[in-house]
Amino acid sequence: MTSKIKVVVVDDSALVRSLLTEIINKQPDMICVGSASDPLAAREVIRERNPDVITLDVEMPKMDGLEFLSRLMRLRPTPVVMVSTLTEQGAETTLRALELGAVDFVAKPRIGVAAGLQQLADDIVEKIRIAARAHVRRLAPPAPASAPLATATASSAPAVAPAPPGSAAPRLSTEKVICIGASTGGTEAIKEILVELPPDAPAVVITQHMPPGFTASFAARLDSLCRIRVAEARDGERILPGHAYVAPGGRQFSIARSGANYVAVVDDSPPVNRHKPSVEVLFRSCAQVLGPNAIGVMLTGMGADGAAAMKEMRDAGAFNIAQDEASCVVFGMPKMAIQAGAVHEVLPLRQIARVIMERLAVAGVRHRI
Repeated sequence: MTSKIKVVVVDDSALVRSLLTEIINKQPDMICVGSASDPLAAREVIRERNPDVITLDVEMPKMDGLEFLSRLMRLRPTPVVMVSTLTEQGAETTLRALELGAVDFVAKPRIGVAAGLQQLADDIVEKIRIAARAHVRRLAPPAPASAPLATATASSAPAVAPAPPGSAAPRLSTEKVICIGASTGGTEAIKEILVELPPDAPAVVITQHMPPGFTASFAARLDSLCRIRVAEARDGERILPGHAYVAPGGRQFSIARSGANYVAVVDDSPPVNRHKPSVEVLFRSCAQVLGPNAIGVMLTGMGADGAAAMKEMRDAGAFNIAQDEASCVVFGMPKMAIQAGAVHEVLPLRQIARVIMERLAVAGVRHRI
């Protein structure tokens, strides 16, 4: 018999702790083994109970939730599902938590918390199950104070070396489009790829499973770190080189052709594979509109969303990459794409941007000197 997933709930609200405990204990495959009202108390509970997963509030007394998460991931890496309020500030804090190593998050309502959490019960327990299977890594010590985060992150990316004087430098094809799909663990994986792209990179279209209210902050954060421009996709706008377009949470995102241009299509069509936005929707449009001009990238995430459409992309002439199991937080979506026969190369996350650039340089046109 498989042992139950042991969960510790950390939240300063007694009501939230009670509700989460009830939701967890109703599941046949998990049990709440302890709870705490603040991080200091949580340390003792975690030490005694040795949980498989921790649910962690962001705003708590005695120690900020992010500070606690940072210390936890440096000293005792454990899968964490953050509980965040659905506000702009909450979104920014949640993205920072994902950067620090949280597996996923639940956006709790600011009002009607009891009813709201009950409505989210299925989502909460599913994220706990995913977190229990996730690969979490020890967080590296913080960078020296003299190195700002954005500068340190961007500078860690290998720049595209300029061509020696008198030589012909490869120019990236403006017809190519990089198409990325991701879910659990994807925010950091996407960042790692995008910070390595040069300012004149081909357009990038992205579907990351994320609820409304969070994708604008996600895009703004990427824009502050990358040499390309990053923003939420807007219906009808042109898809341009040097730009990345993130599917808005709660909307479907695809691309279409308008004359000689690619344009974004953002609409309120139904969920696909239970997701809105769905990777399947974006990748199917890439297969139909881009054909061999697409480079598909399937990153970490649970489930099979996008696998069938990625096979359509390959059949239409696209070159497709999947993130390998060792570097994934959850090896679900890449695994299903591989099994579908959709993938040409399976690569560690740190190699994906380099291979994309090499592929684009081969496809590009050289400047004439």
